[in-house]
Amino acid sequence: MILKTFSSNETKKIAKNLTQKIINKYENIKNENALIFALIGQLGTGKTTFVSGFLKGLNIKKPSPSPTFILMRRKKINHKFFKNLYHIDAYRIKNNKELLNLNLKEILNNPQNIVLIEWANKIENILPANTIQIHFYHGKFENERKIILKNITL
Repeated sequence: MILKTFSSNETKKIAKNLTQKIINKYENIKNENALIFALIGQLGTGKTTFVSGFLKGLNIKKPSPSPTFILMRRKKINHKFFKNLYHIDAYRIKNNKELLNLNLKEILNNPQNIVLIEWANKIENILPANTIQIHFYHGKFENERKIILKNITL
């Protein structure tokens, strides 16, 4: 699925709308691991903006900034199946051990977790095969972004 946006507000709106579609679909599937989103793209392509819209779709009123310096943030979710959302920013990590030391394997293996990982390409070798990939690209125009969803059907 390929989407185009022309502002950060459009990116947030798309993410918010996708949140409910995705959550409704995946809450009924017996997954062995968390619902994981690998957000991949260059600086300024909309990864953090997308996360902000995704959090709004989960009724999290006060999205936090990207956890670039602390690597990970956890938010409680008020949902019948999913209990936690983890927002991970792998931009500054040097090796996988930095996240593995924060119990990443346990987080990824809990089917009641939703995990959004910015710069996931840095840790793709430890992500499960069913990870949903969302690629972000700059468009031809200043505020244009192209968002490509992989490993998902809606």
